[in-house]
Amino acid sequence: MAHPAKAATDVPGLAVRRVAAEMIEGVIRRRRALDELLDSTTELAALEERDRALARALVGTVLRRLGTLRHLLWPLLERGLPPQAPRVETALLLGSAQILFLDVPDHAAVDLSVRLARADRPAARFAGLINAVLRRVAREGAAKLATLDMPALDTPDWLLARWSATYGAEAAHAIAAANGREPALDLTMKSDPEFWAAKLQGRVLPTGTVRLIAHGPVTALPGFAEGAWWVQDAAAALPARLLGDVRGRRVADLCAAPGGKTAQLAAAGAHVTAIDRAPARLKRLAENLARLSLNAELVCADAATWAPEQQFDAVLLDAPCSATGTIRRHPDVPWLKSEADIAKLSGLQRRLIDHAVALLRPGGTLVYCTCSLEPEENESIVAALLARQQSLRRAPLAAADVFGCAEFINQQGDLRTLPCQLADADSRLAGLDGFYAARLVKG
Repeated sequence: MAHPAKAATDVPGLAVRRVAAEMIEGVIRRRRALDELLDSTTELAALEERDRALARALVGTVLRRLGTLRHLLWPLLERGLPPQAPRVETALLLGSAQILFLDVPDHAAVDLSVRLARADRPAARFAGLINAVLRRVAREGAAKLATLDMPALDTPDWLLARWSATYGAEAAHAIAAANGREPALDLTMKSDPEFWAAKLQGRVLPTGTVRLIAHGPVTALPGFAEGAWWVQDAAAALPARLLGDVRGRRVADLCAAPGGKTAQLAAAGAHVTAIDRAPARLKRLAENLARLSLNAELVCADAATWAPEQQFDAVLLDAPCSATGTIRRHPDVPWLKSEADIAKLSGLQRRLIDHAVALLRPGGTLVYCTCSLEPEENESIVAALLARQQSLRRAPLAAADVFGCAEFINQQGDLRTLPCQLADADSRLAGLDGFYAARLVKG
């Protein structure tokens, strides 16, 4: 990366592209999570807010359209990509994403990509190639784009095959298409969603979540400073509600960070103990609770082995998972995960759910949930648990448990949302994360 001191002499827009390039390479070359990069990239934090938003849009667009962009670019490279100069592909991806999907003039997209390559020693000698390829994309790309099945191209084959096997080919394609659209901002309110929806120029979804198209930083929105709401996808807000009336009850929230479900339970009057093994994530949870003026007992521990003195009236386990239901919000997921991860995670999920049962008093309720679309992390985990633990029974959901959205309930009576659900005439306001939740009662 160019030295920060160079920023003063950069042409306008180059510093943003350089930061975006670093984050793209962080995901696709170094396999780092995008959220981690967004939090830790000091050059991003140094940008003006408008430029930070542009950098995030550039990175998000490249990751959402990575399959399509590569499909268009690779035939234009007679000798393929130079392996010793990864910045060449990054410059091409950034340039073509701006030309085809973002409101950036073609000449600026081409020029800044060429400058990005020239500033990188291994890539500098390929600047002419980048210029020629991107000019061709500007001339021919839009017509080619119209002939492509972008949702299929932008989804790794192994994932699309899995979803087709589980949900059918049509639903799998609809999921992939939903993942290609940048999602709206979803907020869970402490109270009075109708008031805040009007104030924020959003709308109240059937589930009670307030959804809006946000402009500018979340922290500047009305209600943030006074702790009136927190950011939480509409689907992620459903599992905590499956516990019913939790007023005065002792509830354990396992793997609790970043804390949306802890906040829901605390706001509903529960005595919450929130457990997470990551000190940094727990610190952020504490900061969120302080902003919201909500209280919970926070415990830094491994939820698979934590041994409290008393059992709980209810346990909520949001288990670590492959997160394949959250690709709308986390477009790095398809390029970081593999089928091997699913098998590995299902072993952890089995250990966690067994321990969750041990933490629950007789007569208590356990809600197990993940943001994965994969049956091995969800239905299979619960079926195997019920076979092992004779003291447990499933408490099937009724439409009233999910605000009348009966399409969110699967054949077993569990919660199952898909990214292609919650349709809206305005595609920017459609969809929700893919979530699974089962409600179980201990005999």
